[in-house]
Amino acid sequence: MIKTLNTIFVTMFGLGKVKKIPGTLGSLATIIILYIFFHILNFSSNIILIGLIIIFIYSFIAVAAHIKNKENKDPKEIIIDEFIGQSIPIYLYEI
Repeated sequence: MIKTLNTIFVTMFGLGKVKKIPGTLGSLATIIILYIFFHILNFSSNIILIGLIIIFIYSFIAVAAHIKNKENKDPKEIIIDEFIGQSIPIYLYEI
């Protein structure tokens, strides 16, 4: 159960398993998600920051568990790093 949850998390709900340009699609999904949070749902920037910090911390645990028994230590399906990398400048721009 937790292994499945980690896989879903690190692949951004399976988006990382797309054959072509999974990282780019992850970045695009991040832009859309944060746009919805900031402009459509009007979440407080503090709430979004807390969520991003939780995602950042949990990503270390989830990625470590995901690659534990794999030979490739940087598989292309892990795109949570794209989410975090795009979230930082977008968050700073929005505040």
